[in-house]
Amino acid sequence: MKRQLNSPHTTSVVYPLQASQVGHVMPFARLLERRGSGRLWLGQSLGIETHHVFAALAGAGVHIPFGSSVALSPLRHPYDAAVQARSIAQLSGLPFVAGIGPGSKEFQSAVRPAPLAKPVTAAREYVRTMRALIDGETVHQDSGEHSTHAVFPVMDAPPVEYGLGVLRPAMARAAGEVADVAITWLTPPPYIRDVLAPALKEGAARSGRPVPRVATVVHAAVDRPGRYIPAVALAAARAHLSADHYTDMLRRAGIPAYPSDPVTGARLLVESGTFVAGTPEEIADGLDRYREHGVDEVVVNVCGVLNAHGLGAAVTDLTQILAAVDGRRA
Repeated sequence: MKRQLNSPHTTSVVYPLQASQVGHVMPFARLLERRGSGRLWLGQSLGIETHHVFAALAGAGVHIPFGSSVALSPLRHPYDAAVQARSIAQLSGLPFVAGIGPGSKEFQSAVRPAPLAKPVTAAREYVRTMRALIDGETVHQDSGEHSTHAVFPVMDAPPVEYGLGVLRPAMARAAGEVADVAITWLTPPPYIRDVLAPALKEGAARSGRPVPRVATVVHAAVDRPGRYIPAVALAAARAHLSADHYTDMLRRAGIPAYPSDPVTGARLLVESGTFVAGTPEEIADGLDRYREHGVDEVVVNVCGVLNAHGLGAAVTDLTQILAAVDGRRA
């Protein structure tokens, strides 16, 4: 089957947990491989490191494109990030999306002497350094968070695309300036259209670059007998709903979520359609709503089902959701 990438209706998948066994990721990868379209995304895994998971899948013969959503920049120098990204492109034989993000202030404090003073500026410089290195430029940079004086060894490999994790307008403008992909997570559709998209265009115009495409991770669950969807949403997003930067974004989007009350936040995600639930066909409709609001690549996340009901239930939901999506594209 010929693999399709970056079509106007791309639907991809995220493995929704930190990986502890490659075998747990494999059903998601094989599902996409059989389907013949879509990308497998992983967030930052502190179990088996994200890029190592991709390498293991490629070594097992899985032939699908990968993307990080997102790798946390405080963990590595941009030179190492460039090595990791180009390695996955080479090992997979397909373009790799190197999605980068600074993480929360709490995470930054855990691995650095202090939180990043200017996380948006740091992210912009980080991506620029990665791109310059992989493009074969000699980099001399002493400003910002990292000192880099290097040129990258030349290697023929599929292209690396650069992504930034985007929640709020300042990072969206930075993504417009330097990234190929703006990666959003838990972002309501109107907020993408009305807030993030204009900021992406502003940043792109500032740098004379194309506007990045938007890849949005969307929580979803099939509504089945015995499932209480707000509880599934809480199982999916409790950590995000307890975080200041995510709940700040949701409040900007008109959803009154607060870190002190993730239970209410989960219910509001369902009521607003940010967490998409229903029959597989109704979920396909909900995913189309994201596309109608400017999302180029919808990334389906069945984390809540996996956490609440197990791996088999999550793969079943995902299989049925993708079948519903593909049925309307046929």
